[in-house]
Amino acid sequence: MINKNMIAALNKQITEEIYSAYLYLSMSSYCSYIGLKGASVWFFVQTQEEMTHAYRLQHYIARLGEEVVLGAIKKPPTEFKSLTHMYEEALKHEKFITACISDLVNLAVAEKDRSTEAFLQWFVNEQVEEEENDMDVLAKLRLAGKDGSALLMIDNELATRTFVLAPDLTLPGQAGAAAAGA
Repeated sequence: MINKNMIAALNKQITEEIYSAYLYLSMSSYCSYIGLKGASVWFFVQTQEEMTHAYRLQHYIARLGEEVVLGAIKKPPTEFKSLTHMYEEALKHEKFITACISDLVNLAVAEKDRSTEAFLQWFVNEQVEEEENDMDVLAKLRLAGKDGSALLMIDNELATRTFVLAPDLTLPGQAGAAAAGA
């Protein structure tokens, strides 16, 4: 049986993941507004990923027969100084999410909740990828500096990102069952 403190912490993380999606949707919208369609695609894919993270948590709680309680979502920023600034903010946010996941793992360990600890390992690994993705784009943007043609090349590359649903995750309405822990 899962501890009520753990359920509350997982529910709070759902809210953090949905805020992440909201933040990236705001970034996607702003990129579209300023004509960076590739970056808009990149951030929209990030929005979709964050929503699946929230769903993964929701699904886990529901599988345990516990109640999912969604929290209020704060308004994200809507304007940014530059594309580099957006990715700096995205990396800062992902580091915050990494800390949240670490706190969840620490709570699971303290509560001797091995099932939740094992479930959270996917998120630990995912956060390494999330931070790496932002750092990779930031490195390119910093190399490009104020070179408009380099920025357009980076924007074209960002447009190639696509959303792929994790093979172990079944969303509502899909046939089949998700793998354990998904």
